[in-house]
Amino acid sequence: MTGLPGLDLARLREHLDRQAPDLVTGQLRADLLVGGRSNLTYAVTDGTSRWVLRRPPLGHVLATAHDMTREYRVLSALGPLGFPVPPTVLLCPDPAVLGAPFYLMGQVEGVIHRDPAELERLGPDRVRALVLALVTTLADLHAVPPAQVGLADFGRPEGYNDRQVRRWKRQLDASRSRDVPGIEQLHGRLAAAVPACGAGTIVHGDFRLDNVLVGPAGEIRAVLDWEMSTLGDPLSDLALMLIYAGRPMPVDGGLTRPALAVAGHPDTTEIAAHYARRSGRDTGGLRWYLAFAAFKLAVILEGVHYRYVQGQTVGPGFEGIGAQVAPLVRQAHETLDGA
Repeated sequence: MTGLPGLDLARLREHLDRQAPDLVTGQLRADLLVGGRSNLTYAVTDGTSRWVLRRPPLGHVLATAHDMTREYRVLSALGPLGFPVPPTVLLCPDPAVLGAPFYLMGQVEGVIHRDPAELERLGPDRVRALVLALVTTLADLHAVPPAQVGLADFGRPEGYNDRQVRRWKRQLDASRSRDVPGIEQLHGRLAAAVPACGAGTIVHGDFRLDNVLVGPAGEIRAVLDWEMSTLGDPLSDLALMLIYAGRPMPVDGGLTRPALAVAGHPDTTEIAAHYARRSGRDTGGLRWYLAFAAFKLAVILEGVHYRYVQGQTVGPGFEGIGAQVAPLVRQAHETLDGA
């Protein structure tokens, strides 16, 4: 029985045998799944069944980040509704087992479209249908009444945007290893113009094309990576999805062209209009949300860069993450300027 950084398979097997005695029937094997830039994600199998295990990164993080219990809770709430999420299996909040809390979920078959070249091979019609299905899925998430699925206390929508601006400034301050020109001024501009949240919804916090598993017919089979989910402003999810679509995508340690450049991909105006029709929400005031989304992504990537230079995260492709931060800061300033 072998292990990987952050995953001791012998200790995992002991824990599963205690908590779910009939779950594992053979020797456990695991692989680190490529693509995650924050929590560590492993494919685990006993030769018969297949699961996915999620745990925080190896280094120290803020207390509110990488919360396994929150991820497990929201997946468990949405799954019975038929919303596309992986089925939950087991939560372990005790860090004594693997050095950090973790949870186990069922593996969902599907493709993650990270490479625009692979996306392009679908053809313009299928690309368009897939992206619009993604937007529909986001609007449907925001239509779920939190109280009806046991998530009334999952967050505090009132003051959400203001808290987000403060939170990501704290995250930036906790991940400093270098000077990032313009990022302090950007935070100040955002903090001076925070919009009211209004009625909150369940928000994913990192919603994008390469965080979903897609089936052979182009259907969204599972939305992944719920570590930043809460109750908050739904326009924050929409804006972040738009920022991701317009950014170069990291593939094999390098950067490819943005998904927006792929033939058939709807432009940002059409995406916002489709979301507005499906959700019934006004998307006319997106500029602040787009600038904040760029700031948030810059801070996330700066945190990944910090953990990489500290040797606290594993997997290929991390060495180029830091170079993506400054362009996002410039983009956010330009958005606030009306560009």
